[in-house]
Amino acid sequence: MRDSSPGFRSAPSGLQATGVQRTYRKSGLAQVRVLVIAVLAHALLCAASAAHESFPPGQIRVGAEIFARNCSPCHGPRMQEPEGAFDLRTFPPDQHARFVNSVSHGKNQMPPWAGLLKPEEIEALWAYVVAGEKRD
Repeated sequence: MRDSSPGFRSAPSGLQATGVQRTYRKSGLAQVRVLVIAVLAHALLCAASAAHESFPPGQIRVGAEIFARNCSPCHGPRMQEPEGAFDLRTFPPDQHARFVNSVSHGKNQMPPWAGLLKPEEIEALWAYVVAGEKRD
């Protein structure tokens, strides 16, 4: 069996590949796997940072003000030390609809806010939660 990998010489026909040659082939595959994983991880990080960058600073600031006024009693000031409520610093940034639904209609002990907050205020809260205070 011939391997077209650069620098690899196959054994003459009829002879088995040596352990070194087999290791070389395996290490080549391992390098490809590591490269693929690195590229995928980089793509995910870029997507996540792009989501953070898509919010205007003014929207994040408005969200922080709304949070301080309405959400901090349970979720903690600046999302630090929530009093038994969900730690919003860990909210998945790809679950916007879940966030809007929970804020609008309430969940568990959290009351519904749809009657008190306008949709653009809920969106400002979302911007703050996704791009705002993070764990140190």
